Amino acid sequence: MTIMSESHTEPDTDVEADTDELARRAERAALRLANADEATRNEALRSIADAIRDRESEILDANAVDVEEAEQLLADGEYTQALVDRLKLDETKIEEIASMVESVAEQDDPLGETLAARELDEGLELYRVSVPIGVVATVFESRPDALVQIAALALKSGNAVVLKGGSEAAESNRVLYEAIVDATADLPDGWAALIEAHEAVDRLLELDDRVDLVMPRGSSAFVSYVQANTQIPVLGHTEGICHVYVDADADLEMAADVAFDAKVQYPAVCNAVETLLVHESVAEAFLPDLVARYEAAGVEVRGDERTREVVDVDPATDDDWDTEYGDLELSIKIVDDAYEAVEHVNDHGSKHTESILTEDSETAKTFMTGVDAASVFHNASTRFADGYRYGLGAEVGISTGKVHARGPVGLEGLTTYKYYLEGDGHLVATYSGEDAVPFTHREPDAEWGLGGE
Repeated sequence: MTIMSESHTEPDTDVEADTDELARRAERAALRLANADEATRNEALRSIADAIRDRESEILDANAVDVEEAEQLLADGEYTQALVDRLKLDETKIEEIASMVESVAEQDDPLGETLAARELDEGLELYRVSVPIGVVATVFESRPDALVQIAALALKSGNAVVLKGGSEAAESNRVLYEAIVDATADLPDGWAALIEAHEAVDRLLELDDRVDLVMPRGSSAFVSYVQANTQIPVLGHTEGICHVYVDADADLEMAADVAFDAKVQYPAVCNAVETLLVHESVAEAFLPDLVARYEAAGVEVRGDERTREVVDVDPATDDDWDTEYGDLELSIKIVDDAYEAVEHVNDHGSKHTESILTEDSETAKTFMTGVDAASVFHNASTRFADGYRYGLGAEVGISTGKVHARGPVGLEGLTTYKYYLEGDGHLVATYSGEDAVPFTHREPDAEWGLGGE
C-alpha cells in the first residue's frame, strides 16, 4: 500500500524520490495487470464491493470527520455548501458505491477486442486489438465516491492508477483506498496508489516517461494548471457551463419539468444547467410559473433585459453567461430563435452538455448538429450526462476534448490499441522489386488469437 500524506514534513527531495518510486511500481504493475484475465479482474472488483459494504461503519466515521471540518470551514466562508454536499456519505451512498463497482464488473471486457483486421497475404494477418493505456493518474474533487469509481474502472480496463483526492476528503479517501488495496491483495503490488502531498502532484506531472494519462477533475483553474505543467496527455474538462434551450415548439409543461430537474435535482455537479435560453414567443407563457418554482426551491434567478420585462429577477451580467455556479443559481436569456440559441451556446458554453426542448424534429436537428459539445440532448435533462446513466458502469470523468475520448469517459476511454501481425516467416523482400508479390488486403476469417487460437 502506498499513501503519501499531505502532512509530509520531509524535504521536497524525499517527496520526489517517493513519487518516482511510486510511478516505477505503478509502471511495473501495469505491465502485469494488462495480462490478468477478465475473471481475475472481475473477482477483484467484487471483492472491493464486499469490502466497502463490510467497512461501512469505518468509512462513515472517517467521512464524519471530513464533513465536520468542512462545515466549520463553510461557516468561516472558506467552503461552499455545494462542496460540503458533494463530500457527504451515508448508508445509501455506500450501497450505491458498492453496487457501482459490481456494475463495472458486469460490463463487457474492454481488453483483447479485435477492433479491425486485415489479411495482408495468405498466412500474414494484421489485427488492431484493444489494450490498456498503462499508468493513469487522476486528481479529483471532494466526492469520495470518485476515488472508488476511478479505481474500479482502472482495474477493469487493466490500468495501474495513481489517485489524488482533495484534502477536504482526506479521511474518507484514506479508508476507501485501504479497503480497495486490502481487497485486491492478489493483484500486482502498486497497481493503485494514493498520494496526498501537493508536491507529489507537481512531481508526478513531470514523469511523462512513466505516466501515460492524467485525468484532472476539479476547478477550471486547476485543470488549466495541469494542462500547462505537464507533457503527459490530459483528459478532462475545465468547466461545466451547460444550457437548456426552450424552443417555440416545446411542450411547455414538459419543458418546465426538464429545466427544473436540470438545475435543482443536484446543482453542485458539472452537468447541472447554468443558463436557460427561452424562445421569445413562449417567454411570457413559460417563465412566470417556472421562475416561481425555481425561487420556491431556493434558486437565485438572474435574467437579461428581455427576461426582466417578463419576470421580476435580478439582472444578469456579462460574467454570468460564462460562470459555472455549481449551486442554486441560474441565469435566463430570451433569444429570437434556435440559431441565436446555438450561437450563444457556442460563444459561452464549455463543450460539456447542452439540451433543446422542442417538438419540432428539424429544429432539434439544427440545434444538435450546430452546437459544439460532447453531449447534446433532445427533450431530456442535462443531468443525464453521466457514465453510469449512459450504461458505462461508471466514469473517470467528462472529457470535452475531441481526441481519444469525449463525454463521460468509461472503460473504452481507458483503452488504446496495438497492431498485432501474425506471420509465418514472411519477408518484406517478397513484396518489393520487379517480381513483387501483391498484397491481398482482405478481411481474415477470424479474430485475433495468439498462435492462431
